[in-house]
Amino acid sequence: MDTLRAIEAFAHSVELGSLSAAARALGTTQPTISKQVMQLEQQLGVRLLRRNAAGLSATDEGQRFYERARRMLEDYEEAVTDVRAGIQQPRGLLRVSAPVTLGQRHLNAMAIEFLAQYPDIRLELLLDDRFVDPLEERIDVSLRLGGTLPQNLVGRHLATWPRVLVASPAYLTARGQPAAPQQLLEHDYLSYASGGDGVLLQGPDGLVSVPVQSRYRVNNAVALFDSVLNGAGISLQPTWMVAEPLAQGRLVRVLPDHTGPAQKAHLLYAPRRHQPLRVRVLVDFLSERIARLPGADMA
Repeated sequence: MDTLRAIEAFAHSVELGSLSAAARALGTTQPTISKQVMQLEQQLGVRLLRRNAAGLSATDEGQRFYERARRMLEDYEEAVTDVRAGIQQPRGLLRVSAPVTLGQRHLNAMAIEFLAQYPDIRLELLLDDRFVDPLEERIDVSLRLGGTLPQNLVGRHLATWPRVLVASPAYLTARGQPAAPQQLLEHDYLSYASGGDGVLLQGPDGLVSVPVQSRYRVNNAVALFDSVLNGAGISLQPTWMVAEPLAQGRLVRVLPDHTGPAQKAHLLYAPRRHQPLRVRVLVDFLSERIARLPGADMA
């Protein structure tokens, strides 16, 4: 049995959901794919696939084997390409996870620039505000804002942004500009839904906690930003989000001598002794580009 071809047949079957689809992708027949997968199961002594009327799916053992097999196949493909070309040329599929707002505002444009620079790479950008485990969801690189870093992943620090209080000129004209943190209690304070009540600020006199209670909380950063922009109240926002509207005068700093807890950005990826070249060039590219975003501090 050609073990490498059998593993490739198995991986395609998992990804495409059927033996016939795997056969078409590999330019062979369904009986050939079925035989290769069966021989692989016999060699390993475990059942890798479930076959029933509803379709094809990996068993628990099959899913674990698939995750390692896919990385092995990708490394093999890259090694063959390097040998044939005589030089290292990044190629293949990259799956990247990132928060929705940062992805829409900045990462999407970075992805297009990256693809223009590396024409042999394919990229899937998956925008989701929940924490995505790269190991479980076959993500090559995950961009994470804040939160505790998982110990089973490599976390590369990219940048740190302060959070600043902002409001629209119309809101401040109508309600007045707070002169001290405690005056926030007299204003409409808007916050992210999972953040809870209260705000912690760092100012000339040190840390101060203001027990503001938000009448409006929302679990989407774009909706929160738009609410502030439209005059609904005061909000704490990272500088990468508000640098442009502040420069344009569409937003105004509130309590400019005070900042909230900083927001840190990290790239997360699986710990591997030899990362595929396409992952390495993406990590380097994003590290350089994200550090350029407004207000970023590499310290």
